[in-house]
Amino acid sequence: MAYDVVIIGSGPGGYPAAIRASQFGFKTAIIERESLGGICLNWGCIPTKALLKSAQVFDYMKHADSYGLSASDAKQNFGAVIKRSRGVADKMSKGVAFLMRKNKIDVIMGNAKIISKGKIEVTANDNNKQPVETKYIIIATGGRSRELPNLKQDGKKIVGYREAMVLPQQPKSMIVVGSGAIGSEFAYFYNSMGTKVTIVEFMPRIVPVEDEEISKELEKQYKKQGIDIMVNATVEDADTSGNGVRATVKKQDGSTVTLEADVLLSAVGVVSNVENLGLESAGIKTDKGKIIVNKFLQTNVSGFYAIGDCTPNQALAHKASREGIVAAEHIAYIEKKTPHQPEPLDYGNIPGCTYCVPEVSSVGMTEKAAKDAGLDIKIGKFPFMASGKATAAGATEGFVKVIYDAKYGELLGAHMIGFNVTEMIAEIVTARKLETTGHEILQAVHPHPTMSEAVKEATAVAYGEATDI
Repeated sequence: MAYDVVIIGSGPGGYPAAIRASQFGFKTAIIERESLGGICLNWGCIPTKALLKSAQVFDYMKHADSYGLSASDAKQNFGAVIKRSRGVADKMSKGVAFLMRKNKIDVIMGNAKIISKGKIEVTANDNNKQPVETKYIIIATGGRSRELPNLKQDGKKIVGYREAMVLPQQPKSMIVVGSGAIGSEFAYFYNSMGTKVTIVEFMPRIVPVEDEEISKELEKQYKKQGIDIMVNATVEDADTSGNGVRATVKKQDGSTVTLEADVLLSAVGVVSNVENLGLESAGIKTDKGKIIVNKFLQTNVSGFYAIGDCTPNQALAHKASREGIVAAEHIAYIEKKTPHQPEPLDYGNIPGCTYCVPEVSSVGMTEKAAKDAGLDIKIGKFPFMASGKATAAGATEGFVKVIYDAKYGELLGAHMIGFNVTEMIAEIVTARKLETTGHEILQAVHPHPTMSEAVKEATAVAYGEATDI
């Protein structure tokens, strides 16, 4: 069957691209080998948030007396928690199926392979092959858990994030290798459920992409929660011949220690799904396992676009979603469906969020990056301990940190750790998009009492105008 636009992959980048293409009147199809919504919706962003919410509610139950309430003998049902998470994912996947029908997008289930320009072969689960022809192809194949050579995942004792979401039984102990968003979130979840958790991080600090002060605060809070943390450490090997896992961990000084646990979660990042797609036959260039694209997500071969985790820059769902829309809009521009070229993404203004407790969010430059760039900066930090809303909510951990250019007042970056900060970061993203200055943030009246007024308060600290600290 012939189409105008075909998207390979229905994740958070692929399905918005399909919808946007359909909105321009293109005959559109989407090819998916597993479940509509991709990894994010079925095995990533959404079901993990369901798990984390269960853990948070359980924490509330355990500390009900802090709120003047009584919830004696609080218990968790691990199987029911997992079941709820899968139910949430299933519901959302059905929602994507509805969107495909609503927008008259054909869904073709199977593995896609690019045969040549404009030609794809789709192999269904029963091995039946179906040719698909199209003028434009958007590759949105996403990524998967990175597997280290010395930590081969067997799906039982050494697992990736997919298995960690559906373990048949709750482990009594777990080693989490890697402390990025995935590792940190699972560490919080399992620790809250009652599993003894040890984090092993190769870098000098956990959540290493974050501002250093954020890393220090999260480590402090995790240790208070009972999570053991080893930094500057590597897992040299893991023995699974016994009942659990025996991991040999090499420390910075060269000495080794053996950790024992029921399960080891390897959370050392993601690798792009670019194999067996036929990229070579189409002449599409890759570099270090990523498809090379320009600012409009075009590959080096006309008619081919690529978006999301299979391309460079951040491996984030919201980044992929916007890229999918930009790619579809650029096709519409080429086909004269619109007189306007889409605006390319500003990869320096993509927010990052980690949904552990306390939550972590950030966007823009860290303090170190700003100083390394030779910028003269103003820094403001407001602790939630001084926030009325945080105090009332019983969530005084953490702070908001803002970084401004001293000369022009440009908002260079913001870094937050605390309750609900993943919702608060959007203000900073919008402010930076609008080139808002520190003085304009101060003049924008923030509601009281809210967690979000900490943005204004931190800005006031930066400019020496603080009245609440």
